Amino acid sequence: MSTNSQRSGGEPAAQFTWAGMYARNAAEPKGLGQGKRGRYDFAVAYPDPGSLPLAGLLDGLKQAMDDEGGDLSLYANPQGYTPLREFVAAKLQRDRAINVTADDIILADGSSQPIHMVAETLLDPGDVVLTEDFVYAGTLNTLRRFNADLRGVATDEEGMIPAAIEEAIRTASAEGKRPKMIYTVPTFQNPQGWTMTLARRKALVALSQQYDVPILEDDCYVDLRYEGTDIPSLHSLDETGRVLYVASFSKIIAPGMRLGYLTGPRPFLERAIGAKSGGSVNTFASWAVHRFSTTHLYSHIEEINDIQQDRRDAILDALDENFSGSGATWSRPEGGLFIWLQLPEHVDLVAVRDDILEEYDVGYLPGPNFAPDGVSGANCARLCFGYNQPEEIKEGIRRLASAFRAKGLIT
Repeated sequence: MSTNSQRSGGEPAAQFTWAGMYARNAAEPKGLGQGKRGRYDFAVAYPDPGSLPLAGLLDGLKQAMDDEGGDLSLYANPQGYTPLREFVAAKLQRDRAINVTADDIILADGSSQPIHMVAETLLDPGDVVLTEDFVYAGTLNTLRRFNADLRGVATDEEGMIPAAIEEAIRTASAEGKRPKMIYTVPTFQNPQGWTMTLARRKALVALSQQYDVPILEDDCYVDLRYEGTDIPSLHSLDETGRVLYVASFSKIIAPGMRLGYLTGPRPFLERAIGAKSGGSVNTFASWAVHRFSTTHLYSHIEEINDIQQDRRDAILDALDENFSGSGATWSRPEGGLFIWLQLPEHVDLVAVRDDILEEYDVGYLPGPNFAPDGVSGANCARLCFGYNQPEEIKEGIRRLASAFRAKGLIT
């Protein structure tokens, strides 16, 4: 029998084409499947697989199944599992001086879904969003889906530069496009690794209040501090309701759990939850994370920070050994998972990335992935140090330096 569809008269029907059917704001096509990962994988911020608390999560899930298993027959609260929201509220109060209740928390799929909810709730096509000059690629992609006018603000090792923020606000406002929000990753910034100082945070909040521009604070890495002192959240420095706050369990438990959260003023949350697709987050994951977190999370964070500090030290030592005198510079973060590597301005790390992955088995992400304009920073790369063992990190950086030298990119 022919596999072609048949017309009523017996002739084969033409193959249907989807061209011309897509919505005007449909996403750009992406290749299916997963690309190659390097053995020395500095491209993606994976945690150490050996430190995942698998036994604790399983124990927590079993306990929850014994206690509440029958509730799987119900659709859960759209805001998420209440006991986990209560834990999040208590954690925010303890760790970030954010005074909210469980009713002020929406659980969601990682931090990406809350950011999507914020974007859908706030942005019309052409709305201006200010971000750091290089910032998390996932958020940039979400903002582009809503046709935002993305504008990068200059940064240095202390974070966003207040004068540059004010200039960007004034420039957009003079065009009749007062910015809709400022998106920032103020602690162990992705990809640059710096932490915004308290003075800069206060200045940012003051500008938000002066010009009536909300802030979206992405605090996903704040628990991964290896040295230094915690700095207050932007949310805790604002008493006017202008700061929205997102974070997740991805880096402190496991990315695969897909659990994050959003908090902000109630009127905003009531709008944002309408943009949340798929109902509540996964009940299985919520049960496991809640039971584990209430008994083991803080000791687990101490354990993973010891592991990740060793890896951060390993990558910094390897960079010192292999890149000193090459014309390269790099960040030295107090926590998080990211090193920002900068080569001389004429270097193009985009052009050689695939060849280095294939020939040297080393992966990295070049700067334009994190640029609001999508093209700046070709001489830069984000290096993530969470996944490989320290000795693998050292070998991977040695290979990366060899590759750059072989291609004439550094001396």
